Amino acid sequence: MTALQPSNPLVGYTIGVTAARRREELVALLRRRGARVVEAPALRIMPLEDDEALRRATEQCLRAPLDYVVATTGVGWRGWLSAADGWGHGARLAEVCAGAVVLTRGPKATGAVRAGGLSETWSPATEATDELLGWLLARDLRGRRIAVQEHGAPLDGFSAALRERGAEVIPVPVYRWAPPEDAAPLRRLVEQTARREVHALTFTSAPAITAFLATADELDLRAQVLAGLRGQVLPVCVGPVCARPLVEAGITPHCPDRGRLGAMVRAIEKVLPQRNRRELRVGASLVTLQGNAVLVDGAEPVQLPPLLASVLRVLAEQPGHVLSRAELLRRAWIGTQADEHAVEAAIARLRGALGEHAHLVRTVPKRGYSLLAPA
Repeated sequence: MTALQPSNPLVGYTIGVTAARRREELVALLRRRGARVVEAPALRIMPLEDDEALRRATEQCLRAPLDYVVATTGVGWRGWLSAADGWGHGARLAEVCAGAVVLTRGPKATGAVRAGGLSETWSPATEATDELLGWLLARDLRGRRIAVQEHGAPLDGFSAALRERGAEVIPVPVYRWAPPEDAAPLRRLVEQTARREVHALTFTSAPAITAFLATADELDLRAQVLAGLRGQVLPVCVGPVCARPLVEAGITPHCPDRGRLGAMVRAIEKVLPQRNRRELRVGASLVTLQGNAVLVDGAEPVQLPPLLASVLRVLAEQPGHVLSRAELLRRAWIGTQADEHAVEAAIARLRGALGEHAHLVRTVPKRGYSLLAPA
């Protein structure tokens, strides 16, 4: 099969996956479409059964009636009820929540609440936590008890605003994030992003973005990473809430219309080839460049190492135009140290990878290299 066939739309593309939860599902969806996937969990999820903070918060909710309950995520809500049930508090927690005004952030949280036999009073159409806060602040909160189900990261500002209005707030920290047990894959992905060796990065939670950028800071690569995300590397977030840390860093990520993994992958299928696929005439041949793959005259795609793909893409910007070794070095060796001898070696390796089409890359003595001009 070739990259031109709809069953393999992501052949040639390298995509970074930072998710911890449901990572296997996302990786499988991408590989099924031909992508090469770099797995680098930015965080790990603390096991619920070992989470004493969640248990203490649950017991605090049960000490007196609740006035409001805020459900922020479907998986967090289900996890909370499941953990409470395991501790023998499930029935009592359901009873306390049933006597409160339940607010939900988005359809996933709403579905989980309804599946548990409850009904929500209000849910913002935008799935924005800020709107939930605005709805609550429009009420008299003095002396009210409010449980706020968190997921992954604390909602400190949200809770502080409620406390300022006189409410007693009980944060319920479901699925708290912790650093990955092995940070090496995340560091490598940050370095690959800085060198433009990945074509897209996927994020399914805001804390994962924060951890990714913090790792870039640790490696002193933040400027290079952000430059890549503004240019050759496509940042894809599952939704606008997830995307906020990137937006705050001045990056405009792509978000699917629906916050689902399938919709996320379909968005990548559509957007990535629009940004990173070219068809051009080189000599008498039709050459297709897609990510790190090259096809000549409709043959099977040849997968190139990232550096060779970068060299070929720079040469392909203007077939027939001669680029000096110094110019190729400057434009293709992003974020790496090399000399002009590395250019000669890369050209030789590129010709070797192209096999019978090696003649498409020509040497112009004393000047440099070019692709053959269109016939």
